[in-house]
Amino acid sequence: MKRKPSLLRRLLPWAVLTRFLQKELWIRLGPRNGVILLASVIGMAAGLLAVLLKNGVGWLRSLPQLAGAAGTKELLFVLPTVGLVLTHLLVHRVFGGRHPGPGIPSTLHALSRMRARLSRMSMVSPAATSLLTVGFGGSAGLEAPAVQGSAAIASEVAERFKLDYRYRLVLIGCAATASLAAMFKAPLAAIVFAVEVIMIDLTTASLVPLLVASLSALLTTTLFIDPEELMRAGRDLPEWDGTILAYLPFAVLCGLASVWFSDVYRVTGGLVKRFRHPLARIVLAGAAIGGVLMLFPSLYGEGFELINELLRGQYDGLDPEGRAEVLPGTTGRILLVMAILWACKPALTGLTVGAGGVGGVFAPALVSGALLGGIFLFATDIVFPSWHLIGGHFVLAGMAGLMAGILRAPLTAIFLTAEASGGYDLFIPFMLTSAIAFQVARFIRPNSIYTQELADRGELITHDKDKAVLTLMKLGDQIETDFDPVQADWTLGKLVGTVSKSRRNIHPVVDDRGTLMGIVPLEEIRGVMFDHSRYESLTVQDLMVMPAATLEWSDAMEAVMEKFDRTQAWNLPVTRDGRYVGFVSRSKLFGAYRSWLQEVSDD
Repeated sequence: MKRKPSLLRRLLPWAVLTRFLQKELWIRLGPRNGVILLASVIGMAAGLLAVLLKNGVGWLRSLPQLAGAAGTKELLFVLPTVGLVLTHLLVHRVFGGRHPGPGIPSTLHALSRMRARLSRMSMVSPAATSLLTVGFGGSAGLEAPAVQGSAAIASEVAERFKLDYRYRLVLIGCAATASLAAMFKAPLAAIVFAVEVIMIDLTTASLVPLLVASLSALLTTTLFIDPEELMRAGRDLPEWDGTILAYLPFAVLCGLASVWFSDVYRVTGGLVKRFRHPLARIVLAGAAIGGVLMLFPSLYGEGFELINELLRGQYDGLDPEGRAEVLPGTTGRILLVMAILWACKPALTGLTVGAGGVGGVFAPALVSGALLGGIFLFATDIVFPSWHLIGGHFVLAGMAGLMAGILRAPLTAIFLTAEASGGYDLFIPFMLTSAIAFQVARFIRPNSIYTQELADRGELITHDKDKAVLTLMKLGDQIETDFDPVQADWTLGKLVGTVSKSRRNIHPVVDDRGTLMGIVPLEEIRGVMFDHSRYESLTVQDLMVMPAATLEWSDAMEAVMEKFDRTQAWNLPVTRDGRYVGFVSRSKLFGAYRSWLQEVSDD
């Protein structure tokens, strides 16, 4: 007999709200209108999560000042290690060793291979661990963990309301939209991000929920706090003077820098992961990060203060100890410091994530772009002193360019930079820089930091409906195992006895270890199966043939479909490490394809 939940559990706000929505409103509203209502709830949850993350990181950063701690340099050296240790303990002692992983790639993997289902633990673990990582000085962003946590909330909501994949995907897109809108006060850019990165098709059925989620998150953050603009100094910049030629070489530079950023991020993260013991990774990475922070405190955490300093043209905070004084001239000193900061940022991010820290590359990409804009400005001042470029404009354009190249999201880069900074009159420079940087980066590296690993495994969802459906399908779900195996040394008589009882017209030939040796189609034995005189003289080995192709358990569905098209076979065997598993039929594949296509379509 099923036990009733306790009174306390039934009175929980989440349970009460869910039961009310399910019983009172869902049936009356219908799925499409109901998803809009759920989008508003998810938007509020994402807004609250953004508030907690931003306020929590701010509070952790202020702890040394509140405690009146002395020895600021020494503290900066120790804090990243403390943050990584606390993150490790939280993951292993509280979350059962389940590391949240990279936020955006983890979310994309859930969309492509987990039927848009994220674990319940992901509602809490990315936010809690990133809070410790970034709050104690780790060089990473809070946006990706916020997206992952909000997406897990959306997944849980969809699970409770028994929504199919199409609506689950929309709700996760709403979660991503709401997170970015709350973090950057950029509701339009957040919607574009859901389309470009999360791969939501911008249709009538998805546009309204995305708008509602974005607005709901923005209102929530405004209700609870007065959100400080991350790039507020951009609103005080002079108007664009129409100069366009200088942005052409700068855009190419942004594309090359995007590839460099991604490579440095991967290499440094990979180097740290070579150390097997987690404590060794933490100590080495924490010491390296802390050592850099002692020299350049502006690289602490996300780094948005650094962006505002560059926009204001205030460079004293870049090198507080005056270590670049060895160079003559102010311009050369500032240029050297910005070059060092630009080179260090992706390396610190790779070390942070590689050592087990939790955070994304969104904020580091923006900081690197801002520094690149400053470097370009000072370099042109030296080489072409008559140009008189407006520094803040190139800082913003650099942010847009590197975001477009690193994240492969040019429209998101344009709208987010314009909305977050108020630089709406710079749309033309943003568009030019983002478009060229995107094309240069994509020419060199076809996939982004987010999608490279998924693309290598054939698990990347795109806007191509055919490829998206094939990505969502799993070979393991299509395998039929009711084929009767036979062995090569069996006589024809024994084979006929098996065939007469079987419902299938193909029999796999396997050895004692289950290794596939060939197949026996019914048409191959039809001419001799009634010749009793040959029942003992012929064996299965004499009658078997090799299949037109063999499918491996790990094959991507595109490869599976290609083999069926090439061989024109109706059934192909599947093996796993050489051992027979079952067969896949063309008819079942097309049935599953049609079913998935209906599920992901809006109509």
